[in-house]
Amino acid sequence: MERLSRMKINDGVILITYPDSLGGNLKGLHRCMERYFGKCFHGIHILPFFPSTGDRGFAPVRYDQVDPAFGTWEDIEALKKDWDIYCDMMVNHISTESREFKDYLMKGEKSPYREMFLDFEEFWGSDYKTSPEYQLLYRRKEADPYIQVKLGDGTVRKIWNTFRDTQVDIDVTKPVTKEYIRETIDGLLDHGISGIRLDAAGYVTKIKGTRCFCAEPQLWEFLEPLNAYFEKKGRLMFTEIHARWEMAKKLEEHGIWTYDFVLPFLVLHAVVTGEAERLVEWMKNSPRNQFTVLDTHDGIGVYDADGWVERGEAEETIRKVEGNLSYAYRELHPEKKKYWESYQLYGTYFSILEEDEKRYLCARAIQLFAPGIPMVYYEGLLAGKNDIDGLMKSSDHRDINRHNFPWEEIDEHMNRSVVKRLIKLLEFRNNCPAFQGQIQIQLKDRHSFLIERTWEDEAAVLECDLSTGDFHIRRMCRQKWEELSI
Repeated sequence: MERLSRMKINDGVILITYPDSLGGNLKGLHRCMERYFGKCFHGIHILPFFPSTGDRGFAPVRYDQVDPAFGTWEDIEALKKDWDIYCDMMVNHISTESREFKDYLMKGEKSPYREMFLDFEEFWGSDYKTSPEYQLLYRRKEADPYIQVKLGDGTVRKIWNTFRDTQVDIDVTKPVTKEYIRETIDGLLDHGISGIRLDAAGYVTKIKGTRCFCAEPQLWEFLEPLNAYFEKKGRLMFTEIHARWEMAKKLEEHGIWTYDFVLPFLVLHAVVTGEAERLVEWMKNSPRNQFTVLDTHDGIGVYDADGWVERGEAEETIRKVEGNLSYAYRELHPEKKKYWESYQLYGTYFSILEEDEKRYLCARAIQLFAPGIPMVYYEGLLAGKNDIDGLMKSSDHRDINRHNFPWEEIDEHMNRSVVKRLIKLLEFRNNCPAFQGQIQIQLKDRHSFLIERTWEDEAAVLECDLSTGDFHIRRMCRQKWEELSI
């Protein structure tokens, strides 16, 4: 993309972690990076470290403070000296305890933030339940998406609420909200943040007659000016949108960075079935301005890959691994098992692959060679196993894949063979110049393929045989080929 060519984006590996997942807080994270992972990553995406009222940080009260439980801005800036730092901004919602929403509750129509929040009945009408337009609405929860609040004068209002009750949606079309978003971005960039992920970006388009999810052209009217603003600042904006694969291609067309949420399920399908064709075809066609993941703080999306793997094949793949999914241990709402945007598989990638070290490392090698910049979740970094205790204590199925590692557990995991071998893979990927350049992907037969990355006189080649899980990596430097021992 021509617009992106003005921006220098480091192509090394990025770690995804909560601020307290590796070593207990930001200082612990810094020590952990220095001790174990300094050569593995060029950047760290620190999941929300702001004061919050729930959803493990994704209900932000404010963005100008670091939650004291995690540390201070000085801790963030200390990390910034050695790694690029990325963070989140929730563009669809804000906490019910935020200054803006509390002011609205107290002052009602007289609040300067009144237009920031969406009155549900004002938008849909009081008879919304019988409205054909309302039936189109894409919902993330079983109940109607609003919370009922009482204003200072005693008036009762229903306020749009897509996710949890402590997260109220904001209207991004209003001047007061645009100012809030711009001030928040500026504040984060002033602290040296290299890039900001716009979380839940697909939900900001609340347009009657649509699903109120990724409505076009309104989505581009929101994202493109922000993207231009980030480019002007020399920083990166990227989006978190779980939808069918076509949305990733549209984001690419608009020059906006996003995630390859198709890859996690296609790699799972390929490694489980031994079939390479669907995965290879996707990698040939996938966006290039993207971050690749196998696992994140959420689950493995199935609907994202819908159309690349037929639904019957997807169902068969899931049946083969479902003994290691969260609902094998605790009941999951039936709607969450359907092939819609909300459908995700919950479990660590290592456990979902039966804790098979060879196949797990093969999956990681594919991710590291695939088009885009790899992001590796901290659970995946340590080849974490399903946290059944955490799952059983929580109402959130995602907690099976959100274990916090104290120092003694980190030390134990670093002595495991699978982690040592993954560290070698990551160090190679993070420091090999070949990944700056071109990519060629070739299907050799139904089970095997190769990926070649080249830049100037550097080259790196991955060959995979999915029928066995075997993979080999060769590197050319100064016209000499050498085998990488993993």
